[in-house]
Amino acid sequence: MSVTSDFYRAQAAKCTSEADESALPQVRNRNLRAAAAWQAMADKLVLTEASRAKQLARKAAEAADPE
Repeated sequence: MSVTSDFYRAQAAKCTSEADESALPQVRNRNLRAAAAWQAMADKLVLTEASRAKQLARKAAEAADPE
């Protein structure tokens, strides 16, 4: 199964929503930490995908111009 950054962002939003709804400080903090972790995973995946796309473009350019 391939996970997308949209999935990670949706999970972060869900945790943030649950934190906002919580009356217990410990539960709120746990959900905020979880939201931050999901967001970090989304950010890392976006950077990885961008890096991979640049690398593929570079390789394609090198293959097209073998000088």
